[in-house]
Amino acid sequence: MPLLTARFKRPRLLIIGCGDVGWRVLRLLGRAWSVRVLTRSVEPFDALREAGAVPLRGDLDDPRTLGRLAGLADAVLHLAPPPGQGPADPRTAALVRALARRPGPRCLVYASTSGVYGDCGGARFDESRPVAPATERAWRRADAESRLRWAGLALGWRVSLLRIPGIYALDREGGDPRDRVRRGSPVLVAEDDVYTNHIHADDLARACVAALHRGAPQRAYHVSDDGELKMGDHFDAVADACGLPRPPRISRAQAEAVMSPMQLSFLGESRRLDNRRLKRELRVRLRYPTVADALPR
Repeated sequence: MPLLTARFKRPRLLIIGCGDVGWRVLRLLGRAWSVRVLTRSVEPFDALREAGAVPLRGDLDDPRTLGRLAGLADAVLHLAPPPGQGPADPRTAALVRALARRPGPRCLVYASTSGVYGDCGGARFDESRPVAPATERAWRRADAESRLRWAGLALGWRVSLLRIPGIYALDREGGDPRDRVRRGSPVLVAEDDVYTNHIHADDLARACVAALHRGAPQRAYHVSDDGELKMGDHFDAVADACGLPRPPRISRAQAEAVMSPMQLSFLGESRRLDNRRLKRELRVRLRYPTVADALPR
């Protein structure tokens, strides 16, 4: 249900982790919300103020800096990633403890990952599938989801979990699919290839805002576009649309010899995300249903 406030009073939103997606959310919100942004550095303070937000200095790795967060907001948008090591997410644990010191928030939206499912053998499925993380990176996200769901049940928060695949946008640093094609980075041969899922950063920002208003309590959502291509076919489509050479194809054995463990981890999991809940419950109409819709024509 939408957040209700006193007449003429804007709802209060706290954004945790205002990177590229957070900035896109800020542009969508305009002045409809009173926004606070937690940041570890003072560097973005001026830009945040210019965007209409109030910056707050704090660090999820130092719980002593989080005391002012309690009772500060009606809703929280948690976009901060877990730390880079370990099976748990102490950052989310510290955030929950800080927020629980006083009543509120009524709503919390968490940006998780579709990696919590592990390898699904190319199956197409909805959010009712049990999580089965296969990497520490995915375990940390599953831990954060579990902590937030517990907080929602115990403290009366309306928690929405957004399970997000690969994020791209032509103006996103490190997220322009054309860059990989231009570099000639290889993809797997068809018989070794895996299904991959994607979402445009602008559609993800719109899903975050929709979840703030319409997310159901303790509910997960696949924030994924309509594409159902294997990874090699996905980048072939990017190459063809942009008049670039298709990426070279290599076997899985060849990939294991030339790719990093991180790169290989993305080639070891195959799944197709059903996004009907995103459309029916959050009422998100994708601006970019497939990567082809985002590419220049």
